[in-house]
Amino acid sequence: MTYDLVIKNGTVVTAVSTTKADIGIIGEKIAAIGQDLSGKREIDAAGKLVTPGAIDVHVHLEMPIGDFISTDDFYTGTRAAAFGGTTTIIDFVETAPDETMLAALAARRAKADPKVLIDYGLHMTIGPTDIAKLDQIPGVYAAGCASFKLYMAYGLRLHDGELLQALTAVCDVDGMPVVHAENWDVICALIAQNVAGGRVEPHWHPRSRPALLEGEAAARVIDIADYVGTRLYIFHVSCQETVAQIAAARLRGLPIYGETCPQYLLLDWSLYDLPGVAGALPVCSPPIREQAQQTYLWQALAQENLQVVSTDHCPFALDEKASRLGNYSQIPGGVPSIEIRFGAVYQRGVQNGALTLNQWVAACCTRPAQLFGLQQKGDIAVGFDADLVIFDPERPFTVTPESLHEAAGWTLYEGMSFLGWPQTTLSRGEIIVHDGELLAQPGRGRFVKRAF
Repeated sequence: MTYDLVIKNGTVVTAVSTTKADIGIIGEKIAAIGQDLSGKREIDAAGKLVTPGAIDVHVHLEMPIGDFISTDDFYTGTRAAAFGGTTTIIDFVETAPDETMLAALAARRAKADPKVLIDYGLHMTIGPTDIAKLDQIPGVYAAGCASFKLYMAYGLRLHDGELLQALTAVCDVDGMPVVHAENWDVICALIAQNVAGGRVEPHWHPRSRPALLEGEAAARVIDIADYVGTRLYIFHVSCQETVAQIAAARLRGLPIYGETCPQYLLLDWSLYDLPGVAGALPVCSPPIREQAQQTYLWQALAQENLQVVSTDHCPFALDEKASRLGNYSQIPGGVPSIEIRFGAVYQRGVQNGALTLNQWVAACCTRPAQLFGLQQKGDIAVGFDADLVIFDPERPFTVTPESLHEAAGWTLYEGMSFLGWPQTTLSRGEIIVHDGELLAQPGRGRFVKRAF
């Protein structure tokens, strides 16, 4: 049989196996995995790793925060993702107070659809004004939005009773609730104390959001989820205190999951002490913590107490970060990581011995798909979407703003060198990036309806 495209001679890496094999593609799907396959077009992947396309389940593109909007739109953000080997993202929907959830979902899709280069899904946010709209959740789930974001911080913060209501409503449709877990009352009190005492530099940002209280918030929402009888996924875990709560819950047999992000795995809070705007750039929440926390997070991934590496990609421009230097609590929070994630986890995880090849693929590709209802993605198997990455383990890559394709114009990872980087990215059988060249057109990505 002759296939439309065959990737030949590569080392095929999945979450459970590593084998030498060819991959035959017909149209948008993987049609065969075997030896000596023939295609109308062939790519020689000898010496390369062939992985599923990476999946980033936590990004904020074109996201408004106060007076600012995150710098990457749905085009530049998905372009950067594709260059980094990511073939699917999940972003967010927020409703206006007088807007239905389905109307907000349609409006968000209308922004994304003309721009996306890769496939995408959306999480529906449930804020305080959405508690009166919980009867709309079945319609949202039916429309393919199968996960729901709950905040324990910021203006979108839900009190414990509201968390109970929201978790119950999501559980009733078998959706996946995802949560930002921090203790907002303590954070606000510490910020007020610091500002009143003239302690306004970015140095105080992580000291206002204690790791102990991140763990406390995680434990509280886990207990509410346990009472409701729902699964729960905890976003952007930054510290061992939260890992401990997830691990304890899982030991009790609870379906609790967690993710961490490159900023917590690769960076430490000394960045907040850099002068001027440089100290403002790493402001994100939860904050980047002391270097010792990195070891615990890598161990948690290896021990599967954390299941996923996402990015929480939400950058802002230099001048926007600089404009709030007079009060660290007003600096727009978020950092860019969407392009470096897959390669960085390979270098710092696999090459440094913290993860196996299969654990790398599991955390960046397969478990995100499994946990978020991406039923045709995240694996290399017959019938799955031909979302694939040809990854060159010998390709050096040095991170600079110029070497990346993000819009922020800065990166916290500047100067880091990695050995191992994507050479080719395929989305549904189409080569969208090859040897540093973008080959796809905006709008080719699709909204993926998800279900469990």
